[in-house]
Amino acid sequence: MTKKTILVVEDQADIRRLVRWSLEDADYVIHEAANGTLGLQLAHTVNPDLVLLDVMMPGGIDGFEVCSRLRQDPNFANTLVVMLTAKATADDRDRGGAAGANAFLPKPFSPAKLLALVDTLLKPPGAAAPT
Repeated sequence: MTKKTILVVEDQADIRRLVRWSLEDADYVIHEAANGTLGLQLAHTVNPDLVLLDVMMPGGIDGFEVCSRLRQDPNFANTLVVMLTAKATADDRDRGGAAGANAFLPKPFSPAKLLALVDTLLKPPGAAAPT
């Protein structure tokens, strides 16, 4: 079975480390980008199955814009997007949904909750959960 690829687009290095640590034993290939522009560039290189995307990032392209641009590109039609955000208001969820996000994970999040969400999204139906 081919390993699933996850792209983490997050400006805070400590959160990127937490995500990598949370997922590294789950047999995923993980790539990281520190801002939206680099995230979009890397997405075209690694063709991720799932993007973990921070909402608020410096550099002019926030997570909503990255998500929207991914959704406009037919190459990413099947790519799942999870918004990681400290801003989990109803308006933010609506905006993320309109941009094409599949799920929201509010910050701070536990490693176990992150892994459970990623596994739920990426494991085929009926697949056994990792032990």
